[in-house]
Amino acid sequence: MTMKERIRELLNEKKYNTLFEYLTEQNVVDIALVFNELSDEEIIRAFRLLPKETASEAFSYMDSRVQEHLIRVMSDRELELVAKDLFMDDTVDLLGEMPASLVKRILKAAKPEDRKIINELLQYPEESAGSVMTTEFVDLISSMSVLDAIKKIKQDGISKETVYTCYVLDHARHLIGLVSVKDLLLSSYDTVIDDIMETNIIKAETLEDKESVANRISKYDLLALPVVDKENRLVGIITIDDAVDVYTRAADEDFEKMNALSPSEDTYFKTGVFKHASKRIVWLFVLMLSAMITEAIIKNYETALSAIPLLASFLPMLMDTGGDSGSQSATLIIRGMATDEIHLKDFFKVFWKEFRVAFLCSSIIAAANAVRILVQYGDPLVALSVSLTLIGTVVFAKLLGGMLPMFAKLVKVDPAVMAAPLISTIVDSFSVFIYFNFAMLILKI
Repeated sequence: MTMKERIRELLNEKKYNTLFEYLTEQNVVDIALVFNELSDEEIIRAFRLLPKETASEAFSYMDSRVQEHLIRVMSDRELELVAKDLFMDDTVDLLGEMPASLVKRILKAAKPEDRKIINELLQYPEESAGSVMTTEFVDLISSMSVLDAIKKIKQDGISKETVYTCYVLDHARHLIGLVSVKDLLLSSYDTVIDDIMETNIIKAETLEDKESVANRISKYDLLALPVVDKENRLVGIITIDDAVDVYTRAADEDFEKMNALSPSEDTYFKTGVFKHASKRIVWLFVLMLSAMITEAIIKNYETALSAIPLLASFLPMLMDTGGDSGSQSATLIIRGMATDEIHLKDFFKVFWKEFRVAFLCSSIIAAANAVRILVQYGDPLVALSVSLTLIGTVVFAKLLGGMLPMFAKLVKVDPAVMAAPLISTIVDSFSVFIYFNFAMLILKI
């Protein structure tokens, strides 16, 4: 029996004590996922049976639809208890998903000092590190002993999102070092923090791009990254789970853009038919209109097609090969820029590398096609025309696929926009143009 079936069974039988014990044994993430699948009435009844700490933690993992439904039926006291136990970054995320009427209730339920911090976090730009950081961290003073530091962690740590890394501040809250709990536990109690803290600190500034910061966390295998303001005062930290969320959302957006879709916040089934259509139709119109260029080019060479109808049979192969070649390069370059491996300064390195790869690939497939055409049709001139077109198309497509994403980044456009659909359309027109020009020149049409 699945967890959902078990919860429904106990609710229907009104065995609330048994359900309370059952929910207490479950993982909070699993509880949240099951709640997303329950009916509105079941959600309310089951949620009120959760232990207070479990309820707040599970609440942070629930879909925004479920969260909104629960907030609407909660009393002010219930909402206050849930809001009190939410970490600051989870509260900010929650506020971003809720309608204005519920935002006011949530802020009212928060403690005055928390409300001030929440309002400050909401001021940061959506794509900045400040928008995803939390202010719940353990800070120490360099003159502390290890024993005093451990006592402070025990006292303050229960309300912090992480205690594995502690941050050493001066009296003006400037970040001057960090120390891990491992270092504290392995040091004698009378050791001074100043003697064991790490001063070579990897950090981020509040207005840095959050994807860049997530890359830094991944690069250095960090559990958390401190975030400072322009005066190097510690204002928050970004934890590994926040970095994973940033990566996931960025990957989803890039995937949609690379396939000519407007990014959506909702999942597939939660998005209505009309909303799906509205996010697809604009790009389809753009690609359809751009494909009309290819149509016009083909129409301009009707004479060549009439003279040698065989030429038409190679068009799909040439266009598909070119589009696929460009997509390969674009995917690799976009991925390289996303992981911070490729930068704008690498433009000529990328150009030269893609040219060599393209020439090698195109030469092999052109030779293979020449042999096939000679065997199948016995026409060396047609074979030569197709082979030269393949070389030109693949080289052009791979260079275009490599350069367009970098150009997009240069002009502050998301590189993912310059992906498969757009590249395929441009390459189609180019391949048709050079194909007929090679054919007319070689076959003397």
